[in-house]
Amino acid sequence: MGRIEDTFNWCLKQGEKDDHKGLKRVKPDEGEVERHIKKAQHNLKAIDHNIKGGFKDWAVCAVFYSMYHSLLAVLSKLGYESRNQECTIIAVEYLIEKEKINLDKKYIEMIRRTSEMMPKDAKMLREEFQYGTDVEVDDEVLNLLKNNAKEFVEKIQILLEEIKLKSNQ
Repeated sequence: MGRIEDTFNWCLKQGEKDDHKGLKRVKPDEGEVERHIKKAQHNLKAIDHNIKGGFKDWAVCAVFYSMYHSLLAVLSKLGYESRNQECTIIAVEYLIEKEKINLDKKYIEMIRRTSEMMPKDAKMLREEFQYGTDVEVDDEVLNLLKNNAKEFVEKIQILLEEIKLKSNQ
């Protein structure tokens, strides 16, 4: 087993021990899928709202959460519930690796690492701006993050439709 599969299995074990940790197998829930996508779209709107309002640091947080809720929608569609950000990302990466979903790994990299020019990923940047004291974000970086988030959510919505069509065959 590789690192991704090992971590995925560790996340499942954590979910078995405690409802508020790790990853759990659950019944697929279309309502939950829709709620996560609506939350992702809500966070996309929050990006622009925060930028216009002068809260660029919170725009970074909204970028991360738009991507994160998209991933939670995929997991819910496939019968998983996650209570841990890293377990969510690992689970989707595992599903890609095992060819359970057709998603380019570049989307995992978007949430982990927004571009080669940026040494920090969306998750790290979100933590930095949410918990740190900086409020200013470089406009070029913010624009890249915003565009990545929009592409990410759109791609996940397409993926969800593909999963739905595949399951109906």
